[in-house]
Amino acid sequence: MGSESNMVHSPMVTYASMLSLLTLCPPFVILLWYTMVHADGSVLQTFDYLRQHGLQGFRDIWPKPTATAWKIIACYAAFEAALQLWLPGKRVVGPISPTGNQPVYKANGVAAYAVTLITYLGLWWFGIFNPTIVYDHLGEIFSALIFGSFIFCILLYIKGLVAPSSTDSGSSGNIIIDFYWGMELYPRIGKNFDIKVFTNCRFGMMSWAVLAVTYCIKQYETYGKVSDSMLVNTMLMLVYVTKFFWWEAGYWNTMDIAHDRAGFYICWGCLVWVPSVYTSPGMYLVNHPVDLGMQLALYILVAGILCIYINYDCDRQRQEFRRTNGKALVWGKAPSKIHAEYTTTSGETKSSLLLTSGWWGLSRHFHYVPEISAAFFWTLPALFNHILPYFYVVFLTILLFDRAKRDDDRCRSKYGKYWKLYCEKVPYRIIPGIY
Repeated sequence: MGSESNMVHSPMVTYASMLSLLTLCPPFVILLWYTMVHADGSVLQTFDYLRQHGLQGFRDIWPKPTATAWKIIACYAAFEAALQLWLPGKRVVGPISPTGNQPVYKANGVAAYAVTLITYLGLWWFGIFNPTIVYDHLGEIFSALIFGSFIFCILLYIKGLVAPSSTDSGSSGNIIIDFYWGMELYPRIGKNFDIKVFTNCRFGMMSWAVLAVTYCIKQYETYGKVSDSMLVNTMLMLVYVTKFFWWEAGYWNTMDIAHDRAGFYICWGCLVWVPSVYTSPGMYLVNHPVDLGMQLALYILVAGILCIYINYDCDRQRQEFRRTNGKALVWGKAPSKIHAEYTTTSGETKSSLLLTSGWWGLSRHFHYVPEISAAFFWTLPALFNHILPYFYVVFLTILLFDRAKRDDDRCRSKYGKYWKLYCEKVPYRIIPGIY
């Protein structure tokens, strides 16, 4: 059995939540799409329909995967995989795992992002492919992704059993837990194709940008113009995704990549949940254009960009601190830090620096505050006629608060007394002065 130190979740605590997510997430994706596209964004309208028609009504609204949907998914996935493999990029090493492995990546995310958007817009501009086809088949695409991604996660589980890519793998002894959390930390096909980079970054995050553009084009072709609300939503989402790919090498050091294994939780989430839920405010705005007016639109846009910048600067500050071994200035001053020691699974003693000033002196996970705020601002153009467009904001808040707790638990286990000292210097987990 491989190292179990990566499996930071308690099976006894999370077993019920695993089963509920496995069974409830797929139907919710379809209900979200149906409500946004066919029920005027009204949860009550969808609820009344299901109350009147019951299970058969739900079966009727669940779109069947079609050949068109499969072709769109296959072409997109193949294109992104090719870009990941063939575009040149700087060699980047990830953090050393508990078993001593250090993954190597090719940082070509910005190039892949630029090529993807230019190609997509070029196909539309020259009349080769109309992105409205994606929107018109969106339900079928989500349905195909739901089933296809389940199969993908099963294959990942089998791969982890019979052909793991590294020693950062192993079973908990429970098939449900192994399927949900994953068998491998760094699954790869061959030496160069990293599966988590593909699912999380090149399929999931890239689809966010592609669908944001798709919704914008669909509204333009439907109404002959793009509303200022849709422009603000699309611009903020694209700024956020651009920031993500600019910082992609830093993302490879985060919990998603360096600690969470490749299972249903991460991979199905990135392949299905990100394209459907994360883009849902734009999905709603397609058929519900709102006239914000120049002044309000600019206020929302500037506030959203400021939040995205602060989120980026938090990550940049910590990366620079680590890169210079704690010597970089933080807000113009020498940083406050803690020298922490920890022991690896092999018994080797190593050290780390914990930053306790700048953004990271405000709270231990302050970067989540501007991230949640940015999501609120790109949803705000939908105003408040319906609550469903704000589901992503609520979901993100729950996700990040849970992630902050899991990260604290992991660090407490890793650093021991040094983490206690760190928490004394930075007492708040996320929101300064509150939590």
